[in-house]
Amino acid sequence: MADVHLGAEQATEAERAAVDAALKRYGADPVVQRRTERLAIGGTARRQQRRHYLLPALHSLQNAAGWISPGGVNYIGEVLLVPPAEAYGVASFYDLFRTDPPDHDGDTVHVCVDAACQISGCEELAASVAAAGGHVHRSPCLGQCERAPAMFVQAVGGPDRVPADEPADEDGDGAGYRLPQAGDPGLRLLRRIGVADPASLEDYRACGGYEALARAVEMGPEAVLAAVADSGLSGRGGAAFPTGVKWRAVAAETGRPKHVVANCDESEPGTFKDRVVMEQDPFAVIESLTIAGLATGAAQGWIYIRGEYPLATARLLGAADQARAAGLLGPDAAGRGRAFDVAVWRGAGAYICGEETALFNSLEGFRGEPRNKPPFPTTHGLFGQPTAVNNPETLINVLDIVTEGPEAYRARGTERSPGTKLLCLSGRVRRPGLYEVPFGTRLGEVLDLAGGVTGSGELQAVLMGGAAGSFVGPDSLDLPLTLEDAREAGTTLGSGVVMAFDTTVDMTAVVVRIAEFFRNESCGQCVPCRVGTVRQHEALVRMAERGELSAQRREMLDDVAQVMGDASICGLGHTAASAVRSALDLGLVGAGSGAGLGRN
Repeated sequence: MADVHLGAEQATEAERAAVDAALKRYGADPVVQRRTERLAIGGTARRQQRRHYLLPALHSLQNAAGWISPGGVNYIGEVLLVPPAEAYGVASFYDLFRTDPPDHDGDTVHVCVDAACQISGCEELAASVAAAGGHVHRSPCLGQCERAPAMFVQAVGGPDRVPADEPADEDGDGAGYRLPQAGDPGLRLLRRIGVADPASLEDYRACGGYEALARAVEMGPEAVLAAVADSGLSGRGGAAFPTGVKWRAVAAETGRPKHVVANCDESEPGTFKDRVVMEQDPFAVIESLTIAGLATGAAQGWIYIRGEYPLATARLLGAADQARAAGLLGPDAAGRGRAFDVAVWRGAGAYICGEETALFNSLEGFRGEPRNKPPFPTTHGLFGQPTAVNNPETLINVLDIVTEGPEAYRARGTERSPGTKLLCLSGRVRRPGLYEVPFGTRLGEVLDLAGGVTGSGELQAVLMGGAAGSFVGPDSLDLPLTLEDAREAGTTLGSGVVMAFDTTVDMTAVVVRIAEFFRNESCGQCVPCRVGTVRQHEALVRMAERGELSAQRREMLDDVAQVMGDASICGLGHTAASAVRSALDLGLVGAGSGAGLGRN
């Protein structure tokens, strides 16, 4: 037996009702164990049967009262058989949860302070919100870089919202959304956006939706696995791991339940591609995840989406409900005797949960800290069972691969980087937004596609791949955007970020903020990252104050970067110094760069 020690604090009726309602929405019966000071339950295994409902329960408390109270945590402990101390430890891990009584009434307005918003007036936006009586929380990237400066409203007693979404979606059909490339016949992944109503299964089917699932069922799992492998499709979240290898490894596992997971926790600064796909083409995510499940033998799909994406969450939930009602999900998915269903789980503001094993821990109801590898997710993933994890862009590529065949898919792009790539253009460009180009398109061509550089009109640098990527200078405009060319040039495509900075931007302030981001987002589990991100940020702050970087401090930064890269548990520590070192190497900051904290 295992003991759950409950405190004396009691939940309010409103908190109890909120938790019960949340659990019912997720299909869990909120049965409360007999309340005593010491609640004995049947061991760890029984506890974990319900623990994965912890995030929805915590979200319900936060929304009901504006914070997560000790009484509310005790009630969750009773209902989910989770020790309240552990539930509190999970709640305190996330940026969207408050474990102290709020010092204000009502909603919290999160204003992004990362690079795209930093150079677009985020402080002015925060000041205007505060002047209007709003409570401002300075936030890391909100995934709205194309409409910087960005904000997200975390509500009390109502739905969270993004003000920028509301005018375009008043009629509920997304008719106000327009891609910068609207009408381009070369679009593949984005061809339905702005054409099909994202809230209508009928519209999606009229635009070719669910033809890929029907074809996949006819082909059978082995043929689908072969097509994905032959296509050369690789992960679009940054790691570029071959998708076919991952799916085959999960399919080869037998005797245990399996899972497929859509990693929609898009938190890399500068990245918003998956948000646009989920908001404007949600059925494509559901359909492609269903194909992944049928191909690998998984009966359960999971969508783990970042908490700051309320519209995308609503659209995905609506798409899943319609697909289920149409018999495309459920005990007889697509009418072929195979069970497959999808659950949508909402994160709570933690960049580290984009790392796949941290995502598993978060979804299971634990702190979002990465696990050591091996074992790998293909054998020991979600709930310790075989799991294939892909991000939305990777998944929706499968639709064309199945319907057209791998040869037609490989006709676009290059031999080593087949297909097209979604790129997030932001910063000082005339038409920021989501673009789709064949692999091999040159960097300068992409900037021209977005209307060229604004501000002074003279390019100072481009951030490639996001905060975990690197800066390149104007001499890289001829760089072909492929996985291999980027690697050979010492940079990365990462999650598709292309953020431009003109010569009026103070790059020191930008780089200091990137270092601060990693300092704040390190989960603290391993020493190299926990200490290294702090030392890196401290050194850059001193550099900004003094206007130069001494040779001794540069050597220290290089040493810290090497240790983090070699010894950190996960990719956060491995890449926390990438952008910083590239900025130093290019002379964007440090001696002779005009370092300082002011903004132009």
